[in-house]
Amino acid sequence: MSYSVGQVAGFAGVTVRTLHHYDEIGLLRPGARSAAGHRRYDDADLDRLQRILFYRELGFPLEEVAVLLDDPDVDPQAHLRRQHRLLSDRIERLRKMAAAVEHAMEARKMGIKLTPEEKFEVFGDFDPDQYADEVERRWGNTEAYKESQRRAASYTKEDWKRIQAEGDEITDRFVALLDAGTSPRSEAAMDLAEEHRQWISRNHYQCDPELHACVGRMYVSDHRFTENIDKARPGLAAYQRDAILANAERHH
Repeated sequence: MSYSVGQVAGFAGVTVRTLHHYDEIGLLRPGARSAAGHRRYDDADLDRLQRILFYRELGFPLEEVAVLLDDPDVDPQAHLRRQHRLLSDRIERLRKMAAAVEHAMEARKMGIKLTPEEKFEVFGDFDPDQYADEVERRWGNTEAYKESQRRAASYTKEDWKRIQAEGDEITDRFVALLDAGTSPRSEAAMDLAEEHRQWISRNHYQCDPELHACVGRMYVSDHRFTENIDKARPGLAAYQRDAILANAERHH
């Protein structure tokens, strides 16, 4: 089976221009061409692209990635072992930061209803104001942020526990789909993404499909979100993003 450059870009969450660039510099040359001369990628190409993206995520320059992948003395399994070790080290370093940002966002939504003691009861042994300034700097001028603040001002501790439980239930169902090998573009995954969008709209701010797509992209573009979401299951952030984007396309 082979895939077009557009399909591969969608699978990997990269742009078509990026794949063209990888081809031009010899980093990832597609295994075949169609009769019309269009790039066609096979499973081996996808495996190589995965290793490329892992190394890029770890901060390796493209020139070094090419040297590493083309080293005849290093087999693909060795690359995966090395990447797993490096990623595990990064996860350990960033785990606290990722959790801190998530808790800060939720804490800021609480408004004035929760006492300091209740904040720690809901969110654990963590100072929820540590990253509050960053949250407000990034989203404070948006209507979604303002709406979430207005709603949060009326929520009680029990409301937040209910909202968190609903969110955890959606996460568990995403994990089940991912574990079952269900495509993020399947009806089941898109339907669950729609439930996630409605959960946001119901509890935080009005989230239309376009805004939901932005949220999904942020799950992968901001490594702190990625690491935090992937604590439930490695690869979950990218899977959720793909399901959310597919659902947004379906709405259009």
